[in-house]
Amino acid sequence: MKKILLFLGLFTTLNLYGQPAPYGALPSDAQLKWHEMEMYCLIHYGVNTYLDHEWGYGDEDPRLVNPKQFDARQIVGAAKAGGFKGIIVVAKHHDGLCLWPTKTTPHNISQSGWRNGKGDFIKEYQQACDQLGLKLGAYCSPWDRNNPEYGKAGYLEIYRNQLKELYSNYGPLFTSWHDGANGGNGYYGGARETRSIDRTTYYDWDSTWGITRQMQPGAVLFGDVGPDVRWVGNEEGHAGQTCWATYTPEAPDEGKKPANGYAKTEKATEGTRNGKYWMPAECDVPLRPGWFYHESQNPQVKTPSELLDLYYESVGRGAALDLGLSPDLRGLLNDADVASLKGFGDLLRRTFAVNLAKGAQLKASNVRENNAAVYGPKFLMDNDRYSYWATDDSVTTPVLTLDLGTPKTFNVIRLRENIKLGQRIDSVAIDVFEKGQWKQIAEATSIGANRLIRLEHDVTAAKVRLRITGAPVCIALSDFGLYKEPFHIKAPVIKRDKSGVVTITATQSKLPVHYTLDGTNPTSLSPLYKGPFLLAEGGTIKAAHLTGDVSTKIFGIGKKGWKVIEAPSGSDAENVIDEDESTNWNTLTPELSGKIPVDVAIDMGAARTIRAFTYLPRQDKKTEGLIGRYAFYVSNNGRDWELAREGDFHNIEANPVQQLVLLPKTLKARYFKFSALHINTGKGVMVAELGIVSK
Repeated sequence: MKKILLFLGLFTTLNLYGQPAPYGALPSDAQLKWHEMEMYCLIHYGVNTYLDHEWGYGDEDPRLVNPKQFDARQIVGAAKAGGFKGIIVVAKHHDGLCLWPTKTTPHNISQSGWRNGKGDFIKEYQQACDQLGLKLGAYCSPWDRNNPEYGKAGYLEIYRNQLKELYSNYGPLFTSWHDGANGGNGYYGGARETRSIDRTTYYDWDSTWGITRQMQPGAVLFGDVGPDVRWVGNEEGHAGQTCWATYTPEAPDEGKKPANGYAKTEKATEGTRNGKYWMPAECDVPLRPGWFYHESQNPQVKTPSELLDLYYESVGRGAALDLGLSPDLRGLLNDADVASLKGFGDLLRRTFAVNLAKGAQLKASNVRENNAAVYGPKFLMDNDRYSYWATDDSVTTPVLTLDLGTPKTFNVIRLRENIKLGQRIDSVAIDVFEKGQWKQIAEATSIGANRLIRLEHDVTAAKVRLRITGAPVCIALSDFGLYKEPFHIKAPVIKRDKSGVVTITATQSKLPVHYTLDGTNPTSLSPLYKGPFLLAEGGTIKAAHLTGDVSTKIFGIGKKGWKVIEAPSGSDAENVIDEDESTNWNTLTPELSGKIPVDVAIDMGAARTIRAFTYLPRQDKKTEGLIGRYAFYVSNNGRDWELAREGDFHNIEANPVQQLVLLPKTLKARYFKFSALHINTGKGVMVAELGIVSK
């Protein structure tokens, strides 16, 4: 009996814990596969492409869509070259035109002349993805500004049947993507009216999502509030410095049930520590300023360096990067878009080609059950996201020391947890051994599926130390890597003051800067920047160090001598023409709020050719005072006004970038007036800048 008890005691000593107990909310199998993808693209194309719109009204003629050179392989291939693992096709946007031959509505691609009415965009994307090894996802807008049944009970069956067609006919999908744009004015079969819906109940999301669960069990559901992947709360492509994969949605009003597109998004950027659901963030951002193709934005494609910055701020914080691509009227990506994607992909591949920590001698302060064969730190180096170094239950702040053997130079640190066991680590710190002592070089929070720490400078060291500085339970760390991001030259910075004087600041002081004023990329034959110069009439400036990224700025007419001749008193209207993005024309004050429309009129001092105007909303990340609908007038005497254009600033809250609005025809006038007809949030305007483009 004593021998048996002794044996049992020894067994207990050697096997105290087994695998660590899972902690908190856990990911599903579909969510695990989504985390492994890290990056994918969202393809916007349709009638808006041909009308230079972001949102269609619903009455557009399908015959507009007839891309003579459409090639899904070119688009999918460009995404693959950028390192992206999948694409989501916008199968139907808010205008209601279905890009597949659906049986649910005549408003579909079969009514166009493309492929003689026999074309199917979704099928061609599916085939391209299959050929090139990318995954396919689909977005079918719940809001339909064309359908006469929208807002009524009958539309729900139509929408669900559209989803069923997409789920049935285009192979396995990795995601079914949804957004929060629901209800408003539209064509609606000729009614031309505004229809409002209660988006918490109208779509019966639980039952609608049930169709996805049944027909596409491997697909994650993305929405403003999940249920599988949450919107990060902005369309700028970045998550919070701290970003938890778990989340507890909060309804805006007490008693309201959070549903897709209906919850507070302020906390979505960071998530919720110990949140109720595993609901990681997606960071969506277009490659250009807008989601659909606009020729005027050809010079504004994000550079490879800018995309790399976004990668660290999204994927590097445990979220996913969803990059918007917009084929042009030909049905192809513009050459500038393709080049940027390839440059970004090259930077990624070069950065993560070699883990400089591999081969290091690893020493952990604690190993679970003292069993290195099962829980040892060697598993940090095996490229398996789910093998891991674990500690005893009582050890939550262990230390790992790496002896690299010889000094190695690195500037990126990668950490991953085995998220099958939950998000366990609160915070970490990294040290290097320098001049006989340890020196901290970095720290981070919320490790999760992926945490990239980008150092400000290269670090060279032979010994590195990882300290877990906070965790509620024992750790389950699956990856530790040291990498060297290659040196790449960022684009020069271009600025212009109110008088029209342009300054270009080099990012590499020893390298010359060349620039152009005609929209072409600089070469060695382009003018050499030697000092500030005048650009009073505006234009497109491109500048580069030749071997690095190209910066682009589109300037309107210089504002020297401009005067405000009409605006609400005390609103600081002069701020819209001061060339300072940090100051605003503001009518949100108690004395001025609630007055609609709100006008500001400008005297440019002389008659000018006006091809377009620009509107820059407030740039402080707040949404109050953003303008939904506008009118733009011109005058030659400051009294009699001609309406030049009226329209909407769609999606302005999520994507508050400068809006460039082309006029239907070029005009000549000395005065212009900008009128805010509808304010989306708040009872007044907050505008950073207004401008005029003549070229």
